[in-house]
Amino acid sequence: MIGRPDRLFHGYVFDLDGTIYLGDALLPSAGTTVTRLRELGCRTVFLSNNPTHPPEDYAAKLTRLGLPTDLSDILVSTQVLVRFLQERMPGARLLVLGESPLVNALLAGGFEVTDRAAGADAVIASFDRTFAYPKLQAAFDAIRAGARFFATNGDRFCPVPGGGQPDAASVIAAVEACTGVPCEAIVGKPSRHTSEAVLAMLGLPPADCLITGDRLETDVRMGLDAGMSTAIALTGATTAEMVATSPIRPTYVVERLADLLPD
Repeated sequence: MIGRPDRLFHGYVFDLDGTIYLGDALLPSAGTTVTRLRELGCRTVFLSNNPTHPPEDYAAKLTRLGLPTDLSDILVSTQVLVRFLQERMPGARLLVLGESPLVNALLAGGFEVTDRAAGADAVIASFDRTFAYPKLQAAFDAIRAGARFFATNGDRFCPVPGGGQPDAASVIAAVEACTGVPCEAIVGKPSRHTSEAVLAMLGLPPADCLITGDRLETDVRMGLDAGMSTAIALTGATTAEMVATSPIRPTYVVERLADLLPD
């Protein structure tokens, strides 16, 4: 593990919340670093586990904050989930513990969405700020009746200015606790479903790519499992002390994104 890369990579994958921006502002040096990498001919894409916004919103936000970004450069756990389910349960009836962007994406993907347990083929757990007991009861009933159980992402919290919001892990845990049934697949970072999708976007071998994020257990772990170089940015959820004691060892540790540029 070293402080900063001594080489350029052909492809760069960036987490968003806590890495590129926090709230409605770019983090220090994020904009100039991504712009410089693009000028150098490197491919840059953005990856988020947060399913509470559609990909179009992420592209628009980056553009508004000074990083013009095409929709084709965005990958969200929602998109990974839709493709995952289309391959395994096309047209399934889904009981969704999630917000409207996820529901809309699943409907557009050819699925039926319900809030009732009866006839549900699968329960989908996600980051859901509308989660309440009736939703938990419906998920309990559906899974007890034989529905399968999947999730968009397993993040414990989403970083926001001044703190964080409980994320999908809390919803997954609630359903697992009452049903005794483990989630069958969590498709967001650090799963292979997401790493395969982002590498397909880049069109590059893993050895030519660097993923940068602020979480060891998602961003760094996924990159290492996929054969990519990894950088932990000390701009969000992870501190230097956490890196020092973690069994997950990133290739690089950077205090700000400008440190990704070799001297």
